[in-house]
Amino acid sequence: MAYRTSRFAFRYPKWIAQNYFPGNSLKKIILQLHDSNTDHPASPRQTDKMGRLHSKGKGISASALPYSRSAPAWLKTTPEQVVEQIAKLARKGATPSQIGVVLRDSHGIAQVKLVTGNRILRILKSSGLAPELPEDLYMLIKKAVAVRKHLERNRKDKDSKFRLILIESRIHRLARYYKTVGVLPPTWKYESATASTIVA
Repeated sequence: MAYRTSRFAFRYPKWIAQNYFPGNSLKKIILQLHDSNTDHPASPRQTDKMGRLHSKGKGISASALPYSRSAPAWLKTTPEQVVEQIAKLARKGATPSQIGVVLRDSHGIAQVKLVTGNRILRILKSSGLAPELPEDLYMLIKKAVAVRKHLERNRKDKDSKFRLILIESRIHRLARYYKTVGVLPPTWKYESATASTIVA
């Protein structure tokens, strides 16, 4: 019964309980549950999270950054060694996110900025090894090319046709943003016919 009551209580925010419940006993129960019950937190649907662009999810998953903003004392790697490792991985063709994963998993460097003072992409730019396109835009173009190749073999796949429209919509939106902030030149344009040469 307590479980049901707590579920019922968390359907209503505090201000609704305070203002719209005339019965004092019910109001008191709801406010007490809000203050004390931590076993049944509010449903994800009631949290103030941004909705996904092309799906129903709310995207509430997120990594928690450590409270400390300094490199751990046990880390013996110098900033010069980290920069050298980043350049080495970039020359092998690794993307900035792949470089970050390797540094985290193999070298114990959770955040490059805490060690070097700069983010991975800024280090790559200073070394002249930064990718021509932003990574998120590049991955969307790569996905669009893969879907187009699939549609050449499966012309009646209507769901993939619809998904391709959504992917290319995201590409155009993201490209417009990068033009606004100056990352892409104003003349840059996505064309499906030549997209395969970008990701080749």
